[in-house]
Amino acid sequence: MTMSTEQAAWFQSTFTRLVDNVDQALMGKHEVVGLVVATMLAEGHVLLEDAPGTGKTSLARALAATVKGTSSRIQFTPDLLPSDVTGVTIYDQNAHSFDFHHGPIFASIVLADEINRASPKTQSALLEVMEESKVTVDGTTHDVGRPFLVIATQNPIEQAGTYRLPEAQLDRFLIKTSIGYPTLEVTERILAGSAERNTAASLTPIITTSAIADMADLAATCHVDQAVLRYVAELAEATRTDTGTRVGVSVRGAISMVRLAKVWAAANGRHYVTPDDVKLLAPHVWTHRLVIDAEAEFAGTTADTVIERVLGAVAAPLNRA
Repeated sequence: MTMSTEQAAWFQSTFTRLVDNVDQALMGKHEVVGLVVATMLAEGHVLLEDAPGTGKTSLARALAATVKGTSSRIQFTPDLLPSDVTGVTIYDQNAHSFDFHHGPIFASIVLADEINRASPKTQSALLEVMEESKVTVDGTTHDVGRPFLVIATQNPIEQAGTYRLPEAQLDRFLIKTSIGYPTLEVTERILAGSAERNTAASLTPIITTSAIADMADLAATCHVDQAVLRYVAELAEATRTDTGTRVGVSVRGAISMVRLAKVWAAANGRHYVTPDDVKLLAPHVWTHRLVIDAEAEFAGTTADTVIERVLGAVAAPLNRA
């Protein structure tokens, strides 16, 4: 079943209300909030590369409050263990049975703060849950439920004592973006309300977690023309053959683009995806998946320039329903 025009209009209205509500806590970051909400509805995850104190925790709390969900914050450090993230099975002597104690990963919105400070072993604890929304401990699988969104952060400046995220880990993030510092006017408004430390607590819930799951299912029915699918495939292939890359966009990356484009189209009141949706989302969905060739990087090539070059080289199909 394909999404109808009426359903697309309802989706757009609800999506706008969600974004507006979350943006009350961040003030002036409407575009970033829109991308994060769209990622949640596409059932993906977000990597925020930002300086400290830009509102990453506020974003996670506000999003959880808006969807009547739970939130948790995991501070990644070098001594953090995988079981500190996923949970652990403990033997109950009274009941003579093993009980699973859920870790902080079992929440609707999980903030993985400074994820690159944890060891690769601990980082790998997120691989299964980010891909399959479930955790396997001692041979038993536990579902984390819906919605499930990991917002991971890393500091682009302080790199001492950090571990670079491997390509397999990066590929599991649907988008990479940043919140950035607010404008002067917004900063003044934030300072005026600085007495309220947790602005997310005052937000009015807009929707339930079960309704968010329904919205995600509805977005998946958004129509994608065969020509647009071909366009995404050609763009992904072009990143692999580009002279500036060693590793291009994976098949998972192409699938992620289609999933997010469906949500983005519905969020704009359309029941079909256009090539312009793909062009707009490409820098957010694909730049972190590229591995730039060392010589090309030395010459000034970046992931952004490769995406820009590919978008200019591959002909887009005509927009149509």
